[in-house]
Amino acid sequence: MEKPKFKTVQELVASGEGLPERYIQTPIDDNEGQPLNGSVPEMDIPAIDLNLLLSSCEAGREELSKLHLALSKWGVVQVMNHGITEVFLDKIYKLTKEFFALPTEEKQKYARDIGNVQGYGNDMILSDDQILDWIDRLFLTTYPEDQQQLKFWPQVPMGFKETLHEYTMMQQPVIEHFFKAMARSLELEENCFLEMHGQNARIDKRFNMYPPCPRPDKVIGAKPHGDGSAFTLLLPDKDVEGLQFLKDRKWYEAPIVPHTILINVGDLMEIMSNGIYKSPVHRVVTNRESERISVATFCILCPEKEIQPIEGLVSEARQRLYKTVKKYVELYFDSYQQGRRPIEAALI
Repeated sequence: MEKPKFKTVQELVASGEGLPERYIQTPIDDNEGQPLNGSVPEMDIPAIDLNLLLSSCEAGREELSKLHLALSKWGVVQVMNHGITEVFLDKIYKLTKEFFALPTEEKQKYARDIGNVQGYGNDMILSDDQILDWIDRLFLTTYPEDQQQLKFWPQVPMGFKETLHEYTMMQQPVIEHFFKAMARSLELEENCFLEMHGQNARIDKRFNMYPPCPRPDKVIGAKPHGDGSAFTLLLPDKDVEGLQFLKDRKWYEAPIVPHTILINVGDLMEIMSNGIYKSPVHRVVTNRESERISVATFCILCPEKEIQPIEGLVSEARQRLYKTVKKYVELYFDSYQQGRRPIEAALI
């Protein structure tokens, strides 16, 4: 299939041809007209010790309580003692940076095909009047192996493919522990979320590049959205802020704590938890001076699996809030680009 012709944001910046109209946000923001590049307060979210979450000691119970409070209030936590070394996380960040620094011709070898989400490119264009995000990305399904499209896996920088595979394997126990910890924090049988979501559910990775932007007051890196995952593990930029979460109609900056992994609840977990753990709306803002890089890992449901609120979280006091849903990801992408929240369609 012929590759689509497109100009990435990095190419736009390098060409110096100015800011195309399609990137300018109107209205600027849904938050009382607050400018995109205005200062916002920092979120008050805890760093959770993943090792302690599955412990039955007093410290473990305290950590579960912290997890429950953070996920019911913000839908976001930072996780430490996750078993992935600082050296390895630095390597992932370095390889991502090196990939986006490659010449355009090299990166275009991995350009996604029309209609395919996997591969290298800029914001997916689904409609003629869509306002584009200021982002270039490489999107890959890394698990299970039979869903990998290896033609999109970069050959350079050296070691990228092997490191990516290793990272996916290292994340498996983190994902499993986090599913179990969320169940325990809600006083449920610890495997209930895992069983509903599926042990061999898909893992997608998105490597994000947000180049410096000439008009950070008019252009957004990633439009406000909730994630269509069960939850998302994010390796954020250690030096450049930009990730913001919406709470009570106000935006808050995610703090940068090096070598922790930021985890936010996705729509599927909001449904499974019957709305106790909320999938937070978040966005990425741009800045004039610095590029920003991040690596997101999405825990995605198998298309044929059905998701619904766990029975133990439905009662007379707390009625069932969500329908049973299937093939959620297909619904998600269309709604996201149209600025709608797909989870609203799942409400009873």
